[in-house]
Amino acid sequence: MILEHVVPWGRNLTEYQEMFALSDVDLQQNILGCSDGPSSFNKELTSLGGMITSIDPVYEFTKDQILQRIKQTSQTIVDQVRKTKDDFVWNTIKSVEALKEIRLSAMGNFLDDYDKGKEEQRYIKGALPNLPFEADHFDLVLCSHFLFLYSDHFDLKFHIDSVKAMSKVGKEVRIFPLLDLKGERSHYLDPLMKVLEDEGHQCLIVKVDYEFQKGGNEMLKITL
Repeated sequence: MILEHVVPWGRNLTEYQEMFALSDVDLQQNILGCSDGPSSFNKELTSLGGMITSIDPVYEFTKDQILQRIKQTSQTIVDQVRKTKDDFVWNTIKSVEALKEIRLSAMGNFLDDYDKGKEEQRYIKGALPNLPFEADHFDLVLCSHFLFLYSDHFDLKFHIDSVKAMSKVGKEVRIFPLLDLKGERSHYLDPLMKVLEDEGHQCLIVKVDYEFQKGGNEMLKITL
């Protein structure tokens, strides 16, 4: 990974709970977060006694390198959101400035925890579909704002390989959102579900309480 290609944008525990409909029971399970980036989910859940491992290619960089990249890119992201305000739902997050504060707060909490988390093997450098874990190592595997969202960047085979990898290391997989960057349901969703169902998996589209990207209020739940 090239640092200049990284666009850090972190989310917090409350958002993860809403995006993935995480119950108190869910939060007590052994969880893997794929492509968590600079979210504070890991730190916040760990502080509550949870078992959480995050894997992302950005974890090859140092705390200072990630911080510098956040400083370089955060205002650009905010400016882009401001130009496309009508593509988002401003209910829970009331304004563009509030969004910026929430994201910077989450990423700040992540950075505060980063070095300690790496020492404790809670932040592991890696990328889908190559997950360095044994089969059924996790109870629950989450993937936020990566698969489906970047359908124009990664093909159907990548999506299938990634979901199969997550299903191998975890007993249940949840993916959010199901939309691509254009705000349309990913054209990979139906063929992916068919492949998984043909192999004996159960796939369920679940409506969730979280909606920031318009129409982005569904997750895919996959179980055996």
